[in-house]
Amino acid sequence: MSLIDSDCSTYIPFKKTGFFSTMMCDYIDKSKKIEPYYHNFPDINGFKSQIEEKQQSFSKENRTVLVAALKDQYKNINVSDKTMFHIDLLADENTFTVTTGHQLNLFTGPLYFLYKIISAINLAEELKSQFPEKNFVPIYWMATEDHDFEEINFFNFRGKKIQWNSEQSGAVGRFSTEGLEAILDVFKQEIGNSERAKYLQNLFEEGYVKHTTLTEATRYIANELFAAYGLVIVDADERSLKQLFVPYVKKELLNQVSFNSVTSTSTALEKVYHAQVNPREINLFYLTDELRERIVLEEGVYKVNNTDIQFTESQILAELNDYPERFSPNVIMRPLLQEVILPNLCYIGGGGEMAYWMQLKSYFETVSVPFPILLLRNSVQVISEKQFKKLGKLSISVEELFYKQNDLLAEKVLSNSESNFDFKAQKQVLEDQFATLRDLASKTDASFVGAVNAQEKKQLKGLQNLEKRFLRAEKRKQSDLVTRITLLQNEILPNQSLEERQRNFSEFYLEYGNDFIKELKKELKPLQLEFFVLVK
Repeated sequence: MSLIDSDCSTYIPFKKTGFFSTMMCDYIDKSKKIEPYYHNFPDINGFKSQIEEKQQSFSKENRTVLVAALKDQYKNINVSDKTMFHIDLLADENTFTVTTGHQLNLFTGPLYFLYKIISAINLAEELKSQFPEKNFVPIYWMATEDHDFEEINFFNFRGKKIQWNSEQSGAVGRFSTEGLEAILDVFKQEIGNSERAKYLQNLFEEGYVKHTTLTEATRYIANELFAAYGLVIVDADERSLKQLFVPYVKKELLNQVSFNSVTSTSTALEKVYHAQVNPREINLFYLTDELRERIVLEEGVYKVNNTDIQFTESQILAELNDYPERFSPNVIMRPLLQEVILPNLCYIGGGGEMAYWMQLKSYFETVSVPFPILLLRNSVQVISEKQFKKLGKLSISVEELFYKQNDLLAEKVLSNSESNFDFKAQKQVLEDQFATLRDLASKTDASFVGAVNAQEKKQLKGLQNLEKRFLRAEKRKQSDLVTRITLLQNEILPNQSLEERQRNFSEFYLEYGNDFIKELKKELKPLQLEFFVLVK
């Protein structure tokens, strides 16, 4: 079976899904409330300004270091001509990057891993068509220095959690892949023996069994999936790249620059939205093969948390000079590292990522680094042709599919009821009647207004209770309809959540093979800033 001609596929506003924060919806709508927290907006005019700003600030020396580091990282990889062409282009002052980042999730983790990277690839191509005299390279930034192993050590396959347990500690990118043969055996039992299943088995084996670290394995898999589109994969856990970051690390150690800037921004932002991250006084870790622990300053002494390692000011500056690779940024400083070592225009991420980036704008201004354009990644709901037909038979529109389940059931049960009593209309009648009574009371005896309000509240509550009882009765009467709607919505939205956060790409590869990525590549439009429903 191949993907059908997706005439029924459609874009809908992010806010219509109910899965995106007020902050992100305000950003897409260019609300005045959120203007202080971003720089250029993700549209063509915004990119034009960003290109001019980045070109002036990014040095030839940094480009030279970046290209050399990438070529070294790719030396043992079967690199495509297009990817190598892109790496070479990065030496040119007219070349810029668009970047997405992701943790080193086992076998890519949630489905949106694909959507992030395809967003970057398609955005690079769109920008090339708009600015033909410039070059644009899609980047996947691997979160190799992250240490939250529990967040990445599993993936879901057809509702089953396939998990890797390990006692290793430190930066996950340096983890040994030893023991993943056992996970491959479990995976094999789940996926069968079709040609597509054999491809997945081979991809997992080549990635995790034949490479020694999680960084190498993840690079291999991402390269296999996207090298044809020229994706360039970056690992910033690299001495030469960290060397470029030394001046900013020094400022952090001596002056706690990020804490002051981000705290100020977060305080203002919290008046309207929820802050995603809280800065520490020093937003750096000390990193070795077995260790990634916070650096703290206590009474003039720099200490590595949970260890006996400590430095005076002169000693830690000497350590930074001699071993820049041992200084690892946390979530607050990692975005700055990215923008220092890449000629980057735009960061593409999910809603949570966009939210914490918006806490960083004043920090970037303080250290005189251009703040990138922030782009909410493409988000996709895949609906099979069979599921789409079922939605039609149940008179459920694409937008209604995303209703809270109780709201969806209430709407469909009431609209299908043989009784025509309109509770909404009756509530309006009551409200109108009491508005008249309130006006009369205020002109006759103002002391009666409180009594009128209390009676209105009582009457409306009574009507709401009757509505609930009526709905429960109708649900029992229409139990078959309730069951069909519930099963279908649960099938499409597992755990009442977007499937892209729950499922792994392997389920879709088994069904559609390479056509799945090709179809996404064809359909996703990063600058449309809407949610995509793919009917396949």
